[in-house]
Amino acid sequence: MLITFKTSAYADITMFGHVAKTLLGLMGHSGAIPGALLAEDIPEALARLEAAVGEHPDRPLDPPQEGARDEEQVHVSLAHRALPLIALLKAAAKAQANVTWDQG
Repeated sequence: MLITFKTSAYADITMFGHVAKTLLGLMGHSGAIPGALLAEDIPEALARLEAAVGEHPDRPLDPPQEGARDEEQVHVSLAHRALPLIALLKAAAKAQANVTWDQG
């Protein structure tokens, strides 16, 4: 499953569902899909996500790979996975625009 984040202030961002749900949880959101953040709620969600990344930047945040042994998996850090969403949230906050996400 893929999740696409949208706002009028930035290009759409598509992520693996597992990664997107984890990032939504770190933002303090339930992780429900579809979902939305109103413009006035974005600064708090952004601050929570940035704090979580600051605490554990190297934490692996990978989608599950069936049948792959651990040494065969490529690990991508939380900091790298969160980077595009942080950029989208910053642009939305600056433009006072809402953010939505849905399967897609």
